[in-house]
Amino acid sequence: MELNRRTFLELGGAGAIAPVVPAKKFSATDTVELGKTGIKTSRLCFGTGVKSHNRNSGLGRTGHDNAIKLLRHAYECGVRCFDMADSYGTHGFVAEALAPYPRQSYTLISKIWFRGGGIPAEDKKPTSETIDRFLRELKTDYVDVVQLHCVTSGKWPQENAAVMEGLNAAKKAGKIRAHGLSMHNIAALKTAVETPWAEVCHVRINPFKVLMDGSVEEITELCKKLNGRGAGVIGIKILGEGWVGQYPEKIDESLAFSIKGGFVDILDIGFLKVAEFDDIVARIARI
Repeated sequence: MELNRRTFLELGGAGAIAPVVPAKKFSATDTVELGKTGIKTSRLCFGTGVKSHNRNSGLGRTGHDNAIKLLRHAYECGVRCFDMADSYGTHGFVAEALAPYPRQSYTLISKIWFRGGGIPAEDKKPTSETIDRFLRELKTDYVDVVQLHCVTSGKWPQENAAVMEGLNAAKKAGKIRAHGLSMHNIAALKTAVETPWAEVCHVRINPFKVLMDGSVEEITELCKKLNGRGAGVIGIKILGEGWVGQYPEKIDESLAFSIKGGFVDILDIGFLKVAEFDDIVARIARI
């Protein structure tokens, strides 16, 4: 049937012809805000903690030159967020790799190890001294986010009160911009939802329940509650610590789940090779 102008207008006015809304495109280098912290950075965060413990990192084991090359490649491609921890031993690599670039152009995240082992005993000092060491190692005047690392207890505010107070003081002094915790237990996550001190939270999340702390539905709902009170949510174990990588189609599904779900601000993914990094960037662009 020929559609004349009058009929077209009548149908349009009646709502019979719906406007075409283009699908939203995503990029690893999109600028996103980390909750209500005021920290704006890239959607993709370069995680330096692949298979790391006692300051022996997967990144370091690839060799100094490869680590620097890979970190700089990520920056040159537009990634502006770099996640570390005292127990990873990667502060030096990140500091050297990012030295040529303006400090305000990238976001640094690190974590304090408060448990047994993890770092040399002589480095387990009061929080103020630990933060000053972080600043020296990272060759910077401030770290954007410093967190309690690998929290498993629902009573973490009581058990870590001294470290938290030290991080409060560091924030007041301008040495850090925000504080929070990385969680490896659902009890810790539930407490974080109710604790405003947790401004930035690392949460294990993927659609396959791999290395997660509860059901996908439960963890997703808790992430939404964190968002609702203004906390920044950083998704970790997006690829199940390598498990998802065994099934290429599941990589896309997991990335899309976290990005399109709207409950994760940043995807923290670890890389050991340029090809791995480039593959994830390309996959995010196809979502």
